[in-house]
Formats: sequence, C-alpha cells, structure tokens
Amino acid sequence: MGHGGERRRLRAYDGELGEAVARAQEGDEAAFAVAYRIVQPGLLGYVRGIVGDDAEDVTSDAWLEIARDLGRFTGDGAGFRGWTATIARHRALDHLRRQRVRPRATALEQDVLDLPARHSTHEQALESLSTVRALELVQALPRDQAEAVLLRVVVGLDSPAAARVLGKRPGAVRTATHRGLKRLAGELGVQS
Repeated sequence: MGHGGERRRLRAYDGELGEAVARAQEGDEAAFAVAYRIVQPGLLGYVRGIVGDDAEDVTSDAWLEIARDLGRFTGDGAGFRGWTATIARHRALDHLRRQRVRPRATALEQDVLDLPARHSTHEQALESLSTVRALELVQALPRDQAEAVLLRVVVGLDSPAAARVLGKRPGAVRTATHRGLKRLAGELGVQS
C-alpha cells in the first residue's frame, strides 16, 4: 500500500461506521458488533501503545463504558473513532495511575520491522505500524510522540481529531507526530 493507504482505508470505513453507530444507538445489537469490529483493532493498538500487555483488559473496560454511554454520542464515523479513543485513553491513564508506573519500553529484536532499504522517507515507516512488534517500538517514544503517532496512524484520526483526544492544539500534535515518526525512522534505519 502506498503512503497514506492505511488512512484512506480507514476513511472508507467511516461511512459504514457512522451508519452502524446510528443503528446501534437505536438498539440494534448487530450494528454495535459491526462498529466494534471496525474500531477495535485501532483502539487496541492505541491502548497497547500506552499500557503494554494489559491492553486487552483496559480496552474491554473502555468498551463497557462506550456501550453504556452510546446514547450520549453525537457525530459521524470519524467522530466515533475520536470519542472511543478519548474513553480508552482515560481508562489507560487510570490504569497507569493505579499501577504507578511509566509505560515500559520492551527490549526489541533487531528485526522488528523488515523494511527494505529502498524506503526513503520516515512516513513509510508507518506502513507496518499495525504490528504488535512495531507498537513495542512506539512505546519507547516519549509519551506525547507515541500517542500522536498511534492516534494518527493506528486509530486513523486526523490532526484536529487527535488534538481533541489529547487536549492539545493541532499544530502541537502535528509536531509530535513528525518527531515521533522521525525517531521511529531512525530506529528502523530508514533514511528520512
């Protein structure tokens, strides 16, 4: 997939997601399952980037809250992505506070991502970021950079939506994303 392919794919899903959410709000359980199926992979990846191995539990808790508060949500598919990411983020940060630990960076093998040498821009380091091992690499970034990269790439939010989740200005999120990707590219041996 070319640069940006993942985000384009997510945007294509957003129409379907918006319809599923609207039906789920009217009590359609099958529609809620569709929304879950679309959102869960990115949400889990985002939470794993914050809390590591406890991501499944934290994300499950987030979904209980999402289901409970679904009637309060207003917006489209992309909006739903941002709303669920905000809930999951609060759950993840609560979890870390209870543990009173910083996210642990995992020791990484050399072959974390098999990126061919011809990849010439740091943006192309993104293509493999949905893999668990790549997420371990992201965990080693400073928190603001890690979250910005995860929200933009894994959850598929644009800069303004990611900024709302993080409570920051879009420019700050763009900068953090850029720095995070640049650092990842360095880790991956990709020339930027």
